[in-house]
Amino acid sequence: MRVLLSTYGSRGDVQPMAALAVELRELGAEVLVCAPSDEEFAKLLAEVGVEFVPAAAPVRTLVTGSAPLAPEGLPQRAAALTAAQYEVVVAAAAGCDAVVATGLVPAVAGAQSAAEKLGIHFAYVSYFPTMLPSPHHTPIQLPLWPFPPGMTDNRELWDHNAKSFNALYGPGLDAHRQAVGQATVEDVRGHVFTDRPWLAADPVLAPWRQPADLDVVQTGAWILPDDRPLPQGLTEFLAAGEAPVYVGFGSMPMRESQDVARVAVEAVRAQGRRVLFARGWADLGLVDDQDDCFVVGEVNQQALFGRVAAVVHHGGAGTTTTAARAGAPQVVVPQLADQPYWANRVAELGIGAAHAGPTPTFDSLSAALTVALAPETRDRAAAVAGTIRTDGAAVAARQLLAALGR
Repeated sequence: MRVLLSTYGSRGDVQPMAALAVELRELGAEVLVCAPSDEEFAKLLAEVGVEFVPAAAPVRTLVTGSAPLAPEGLPQRAAALTAAQYEVVVAAAAGCDAVVATGLVPAVAGAQSAAEKLGIHFAYVSYFPTMLPSPHHTPIQLPLWPFPPGMTDNRELWDHNAKSFNALYGPGLDAHRQAVGQATVEDVRGHVFTDRPWLAADPVLAPWRQPADLDVVQTGAWILPDDRPLPQGLTEFLAAGEAPVYVGFGSMPMRESQDVARVAVEAVRAQGRRVLFARGWADLGLVDDQDDCFVVGEVNQQALFGRVAAVVHHGGAGTTTTAARAGAPQVVVPQLADQPYWANRVAELGIGAAHAGPTPTFDSLSAALTVALAPETRDRAAAVAGTIRTDGAAVAARQLLAALGR
């Protein structure tokens, strides 16, 4: 069996695909991963010995460029991404038996058209429930298409979401499909997600509720084991005092929070704690010369989070799951997409706090930290940690090869 895994997104999109690739390889499959051409993704896949197929422009350059992307240009950018991902996938997937895709919708659409062109199996995967239509939750609001005032019924909102997909992605997708000899699409969302999508999320952290319209296959989160040691400077900082509060926002540039590092330092110090910054795409750094703060780059969060007092983060699926597995209380400062969902789940489970809005202040972050650092929150986080599954990628790998075998 030969499988191509396709994504275009941040590390939170790529790393789970690497986890699936490793499990598929253990079962004897040959695997390639098509991902953005960022150096960090090439390095990640090289470390686990998986063939890397670079696609399109580096995503970090796109996200952290000097000028924020204007939503008005989204349909044109979506069309270009669909075409670009198609070209790479249709070439790389020659001789493959399946394409599994996730990430930005236009890239998924391009990968799906490539699988269709080659006549091979296609599967779509979401890392969180609220991407998928359900009467039990509201959809994500898409740029240029806010929810109409007064509309609160979930089914009406999902109907509105379907129209949003058609308006934003339909023209570019249809133009490309016509160019490669394929039929146009009436329902973009239904076409891209298929009627049997995968949900690669932990069933405790992110349950898929029944009854539902789609035949969703929930596998559990796709976790890539990480045995890298922590850097010596970091281990020395951890050993030099009480457990610090980790503050990092992953691939979020935090454009609306130019003083987020100083706000975090002041709020954490007010709790009597030290601070550990993860530099990330927001380029967090030290704000003074006191020795109660330390900055790290990309490190093994699986080894680190069990040694911190709390994790303050943006609410990506991977960071939320890793912190939950470690039993670390969380403060989620959601910025966009799935992050409000994860913030709400952390609060609902009692394993941390959902920060109110994307821009923390001293008062708002202090209030959230007070919740996260409470003894009862740590006890609850420790209890939930024991329920988190770690076999999601293995489950998905077995299911995919079984489907191909049939």
